[in-house]
Amino acid sequence: MSPKGSHSSGRVFGLLKSSLDAHMLGLSSLAQILEQCRYRTFMAGVHVCDEVDRIRGGGPFGRIKSWIQKNGITDLGFSYRLDPAQGLEIFGRLVRNIKNDPDLFYKKGGNLRNIYFAGLPDACQLVEREFNNQFITFQGDETPGETLKKLGIPLERIPRAIQENSVYDDLRLDFGKKMINNEMQYNIYPYERYEYDDFGTTKDNLITRLKSTREAGILPLFRAHVGPYDPDREKALTLFSVWLKKLAQSRYLDIVSVGSSQLSQSHFGEDWGDLPNGGGVPFNNEFELRAIREDAAPMLVRAYSGTKNVADYAKILDDNLNNAWHALSFWWFNKIDGRGPLSVRQGLNEHLQALEYIADIGKPFEPNIPHHFAFRGADDFTYIVSAYLAAKTAKKMGIKYLVLQNMLNTPKSTWGVRDLAKARAMLRLVRELENDNFKVIYQPRAGLDYFSPDMEKAKIQLAAVTALMMDVEPHDPASPEIIHVVSYSEAFFLADPDIIDESIRITRAALRNYPEFRRSRFIHDIITSRELADASEELYEGAKRMVKDMEGSVQNLFSPEGLFQVFRNGYFPVPYLWEGRKDLSRAVSWDTRQIDGGVWVVDDKGRKIEISDRLDRVHEMMER
Repeated sequence: MSPKGSHSSGRVFGLLKSSLDAHMLGLSSLAQILEQCRYRTFMAGVHVCDEVDRIRGGGPFGRIKSWIQKNGITDLGFSYRLDPAQGLEIFGRLVRNIKNDPDLFYKKGGNLRNIYFAGLPDACQLVEREFNNQFITFQGDETPGETLKKLGIPLERIPRAIQENSVYDDLRLDFGKKMINNEMQYNIYPYERYEYDDFGTTKDNLITRLKSTREAGILPLFRAHVGPYDPDREKALTLFSVWLKKLAQSRYLDIVSVGSSQLSQSHFGEDWGDLPNGGGVPFNNEFELRAIREDAAPMLVRAYSGTKNVADYAKILDDNLNNAWHALSFWWFNKIDGRGPLSVRQGLNEHLQALEYIADIGKPFEPNIPHHFAFRGADDFTYIVSAYLAAKTAKKMGIKYLVLQNMLNTPKSTWGVRDLAKARAMLRLVRELENDNFKVIYQPRAGLDYFSPDMEKAKIQLAAVTALMMDVEPHDPASPEIIHVVSYSEAFFLADPDIIDESIRITRAALRNYPEFRRSRFIHDIITSRELADASEELYEGAKRMVKDMEGSVQNLFSPEGLFQVFRNGYFPVPYLWEGRKDLSRAVSWDTRQIDGGVWVVDDKGRKIEISDRLDRVHEMMER
């Protein structure tokens, strides 16, 4: 059933999913976009969703029918992002129940006119084939503009802000499409070897390599997460060795970020026995780490921190990998995200002990933090402030170089102009800490779930997100200094060396060709607009106000206990947190939602809460 444009003014959207499917973010984002277009939208409650699973076995349909009728739903969207065959079966039963009911389908006197299916690509293909393209499908990689177009939403109902953002995002995708269609990435070749004495040796380091590439005019450096998976530990290590040697020989990649297995991080040096390994490179002794370093040369190498004995583990990585820089997650990689055995408070203690060691040996530090809050529903102010607190803590402890990672497209429905506003506000705030003894190195990356499961579209998206990175600081040819290249295969399989190299070539081709495209399509007017500057200023000022309040209210703020109290007292909203909700009851007590392409803390009516009111509520919770 395709959208009937003539009925647009009276359309009411109902969004339904299986209770077995925990994926809520896509439906919530769609509901918020439709509400901004002034449509009534209803999310099915838990009892209605429970019935979805029962109709698969021929069970009752009454609650679903009642929900559709009670709310006058004209457009029903059904989402199932689990097994494709099951998705087809459940959707098929749902459609047959609707068509056979005399009170629902509009051809039989009901209100319901359009039905849509959202699921994995294979599920969408099964639905299209089974029903002969009768239903519009969504596989999750659509932009807000593409989604509204597929739903047949008239242009006059789409808010100006959404339209303008869609122009910017669509232009970048147009650039990516042009670049990939013309195979511009195949005109990219490796750089010559860098000219400095310690290149590729055990004395090589990030700062020297950055200095060399800056002088040669060939920034940025390229980092990629690398690691095959094989259930057989020895085979996995052997294959990783082959991959490293191939990447070292091809010379596109500068920094290997070892895709450490969970067991390597949580049980290094122990007998793993029958413990389950969730994937990644399963190194378990210092000899294996030294072999990784040797296989990777002349690339720089780094690996993620441990989840216990964090300072000792950091020393092991330095002694054996010559770790290019260390990443610590402060409030994360512990019990509340299922990544380690420590509590939040214990984790902060160990992370700051490790930070003291990192400062003593003069290595750079990366706060692997803001996006972990974003994954749990935190707002944009939390994203910025958590990065700032980590940066100031690092500076106070003697860190001289901060690698500031900026995960864009998180959540993936974030507007491009919002990402620019957020990135600029974060950089501005953190760079206020800079002096002769503290420097910030900017490192953007694409979002964890940004890429389409369609390979060609994913390549286009990789070029488009590279353009976004260039637009953060469009007047600085040396920005960004490092790009964490997320391979275009992220949505469907692990990237091997060939895909990693091609992803870097796509990224470099975008860096080379986007400036001319930006000039010819007047994109500069969008990225330097007053509206964007105002949005960034609002984020910057709000973040500064939050920090000032913390500094005045939390004793010893830049200490393990102070940082714990910030989280415990509710400054950082995490409504989607699964574990530790009782201990962090103030942090999970907030609601957030996506408004104007960003994430905001909202009241019970879905309206933005001003920073002053938010801080007042924090203080009220602290006094209880």
